[in-house]
Amino acid sequence: MAEEGFRGPQVCAVVGITYRQLDYWARTDLLRPSLAEARGSGTQRRYSYRDLLELKVIKRLLDAGISLQSARRALEVLRAHGAEVTTANLVLNGTQSVLATSGEQIIDLLKGGQGVLNIVPLSGVVSELDAAILELTTAPPAPAGMASHPAARGGPAGTALGG
Repeated sequence: MAEEGFRGPQVCAVVGITYRQLDYWARTDLLRPSLAEARGSGTQRRYSYRDLLELKVIKRLLDAGISLQSARRALEVLRAHGAEVTTANLVLNGTQSVLATSGEQIIDLLKGGQGVLNIVPLSGVVSELDAAILELTTAPPAPAGMASHPAARGGPAGTALGG
């Protein structure tokens, strides 16, 4: 699945967002699919694993009450640091976002008078994302007329991904 990417409905199930949110974020350039854009009727967006990671971070930030503008700034930091994100912590305050790769760096930020709004441990986001992808790829097909969303398979909506 990783080579061909993830389609919109799969992305929504894995990340825990609605298709409307995904579409809005693509149209407003918050996060456009890196593998394939939708090009008219009958085509689909294709998202990479990295796209899903960024979408999961956006969702976690929004769930924590962080503004969409601050989430955009946080994504800029993530993109600038490439592969390092899976072991880092994303630290946000009112005006900036930084990656801290150790507990000491977080403490230094706090000692420096930073008004921290949120600390997102990205390794947790990665493990949640991997678990959701595994669930998506190993789940039995839904019976005819049933949606493929985790809630439709009997699980509580929104809890399978840990928020």
